[in-house]
Amino acid sequence: MEGRAGQSSITAAPRYTLQPTRLSSEDILFCIDVDPESLVEMKSATVSGRAFTRLDSIKQAIILFINAKLAINPDHRFAYCALGKTPFWLKKDFSSEVDSAIAAFRGITVDSSGGHADLTHLFKVANHEAKKSRSQNRLLRVILIYCRSSVVPQHQWPTTNQKLFTFDVVYLHDKPGPDNCPQKVYDGLVDALEQVSEYEGYIFESGQGLTRVLFRHMCVLLSHPQQRCVQDDIDVPKSLTKKSPAPDNSSIPGGDQECVPVSSQ
Repeated sequence: MEGRAGQSSITAAPRYTLQPTRLSSEDILFCIDVDPESLVEMKSATVSGRAFTRLDSIKQAIILFINAKLAINPDHRFAYCALGKTPFWLKKDFSSEVDSAIAAFRGITVDSSGGHADLTHLFKVANHEAKKSRSQNRLLRVILIYCRSSVVPQHQWPTTNQKLFTFDVVYLHDKPGPDNCPQKVYDGLVDALEQVSEYEGYIFESGQGLTRVLFRHMCVLLSHPQQRCVQDDIDVPKSLTKKSPAPDNSSIPGGDQECVPVSSQ
């Protein structure tokens, strides 16, 4: 810093500069649970009065997510698989076309066998796809939407494996009961997330059966992995029920006087 005339020169403080970085476009793999519990009815209903199932709401939430994500960056791409006992492809090739999601959803069938859920193959596929994405300067993210209230997902994934993709989870479940253990399931999903996720992975759960809660979680998942804070620091969306602080009227003439209601008579 140069001093003014007649003043001594002051040593300039070190200048901090933030190096510009370009956020990588994402390849996002949705994995949809197709256990019979995906057919549990939500509390919302269609215009015709037909009840929404979890699977119906999941499809709508994904379409909402894709349209919003492409509005942010039309270069993002999406692929789709389903989880029965093990994952299987609905649409393998990543695409930026919304219609590809609708076509993939037509191929969804519920796995009536239920029971065991193994994520090992999902992680293997994600690891393979992540290497392909990296070769194109892209990032891979897996979003699992899980619906089982008493089945803790299993996986055989060495802790020594390099973390190559980000893992997010949305968990829809029933309330705790004699036949349900959603807390154990949630803890198992957290363990899997912490083991495989490259960037900060988010996990959200809901046992309320409300479509709007699912949509809210999906909106938070729009956040790019390279820009995320830790999940404990998330403070959005803001609750509409919280009142704004009362304005300070001390600077307004007469603002400190008590308001007197005017009689209508």
